[in-house]
Amino acid sequence: MLLKTTGLAGIFLYGKEDTKKLRKKRKLEHLNLVRNLDDGPGRTGFEDLYFVHNCLPETDPSEINTATQFCGREIEIPLMINAITGGIPEAEKINRALAVVARRMKIPMAVGSQTAALQDRTARFSYEVVRVENPEGFIAANVGAGVTPDYALEAVKMIDADALQLHLNVPQEVMMPGAEGDLCFSGYLKNIESLVKASPVPVIVKEVGYGIAREQAKQLLDAGVTALDIGGKGGTNFIKIEGLRHSSEAAHPFLNWGIPTVVSLIETAAAAGSRLDIAAAGGVRSGLDAAKAFRLGACLAGLAGPLVRCYFIGGETAIEDYLLQLQMQLKQVMLMLGARNITELRDRPILILGETGEWLKRRGVDLNQFAQRGSLT
Repeated sequence: MLLKTTGLAGIFLYGKEDTKKLRKKRKLEHLNLVRNLDDGPGRTGFEDLYFVHNCLPETDPSEINTATQFCGREIEIPLMINAITGGIPEAEKINRALAVVARRMKIPMAVGSQTAALQDRTARFSYEVVRVENPEGFIAANVGAGVTPDYALEAVKMIDADALQLHLNVPQEVMMPGAEGDLCFSGYLKNIESLVKASPVPVIVKEVGYGIAREQAKQLLDAGVTALDIGGKGGTNFIKIEGLRHSSEAAHPFLNWGIPTVVSLIETAAAAGSRLDIAAAGGVRSGLDAAKAFRLGACLAGLAGPLVRCYFIGGETAIEDYLLQLQMQLKQVMLMLGARNITELRDRPILILGETGEWLKRRGVDLNQFAQRGSLT
């Protein structure tokens, strides 16, 4: 059983079968809402970042290498299909398409939360299809950070996972209607430590849209996790989604809750240094966004919401076209900056202005360290 109250309040009020129906209904509603929902209203911070143009890049396209390291694996294209869905018939088709694209492009993929399949074996194939379609690929399992080690190990086994994502989604849980959400969050850090010790694969802690601050990044580093997926503010907004499912008026004051993706990335990178791998997610919508994230210390750029929209427009072809466009844009940025690889990209000057700059100053960050490379004389 789960360590925390995941589903238990609902089970108490509705019974197990009703809880399964509620979960499936919620997952389908999430898909339909994300399909038609704009990002925000919070800002990611990418719009406040400006690379200093290099008019003499002295580079040609054949020299550009985008390879990166993540969780002990070399990734040629530093993009990740992040956790989206599972547990309902519609999810099987989406996950199959995502897995096919991940296989073709040789990029990592995480499945959606596997709680549904851990509590209902009939839901498993909507997750297992990912490994069927991508037998050699990097696939991450996904469970809540409050599950027991037995549940986590079963999730890894279910899809023969190469890593384990533990998601943190407190604001979403708080905003869920009725008894759907978990409202007890004590003991999570200690439990994460237990899961790290029990896991046979690297552990990634993932936020789902509200960011990770440096204080918590340090705690998670000490807990022994391999990587952080910062999931910052500015992309898909689950407070907005839960509000649309239940009460937009109740959710409205919290629509701008969270830490912008850029702020979270800089704080996390400062806290972790090279001791943690970092995936930047939360409103990454172009290869230029991805390049900015890599400049600030990310190893990968994760995407989810746009890929749902692509799927409903044109299936796996539209998903692949979208990701290939991001890859091309990233290479264009690197070519214009004269950065032949990700290491060189991280040495290019970048200005941090506007609201993002003000936020970081208040948090004690010296912005000059990003803006100046080499002598100005």
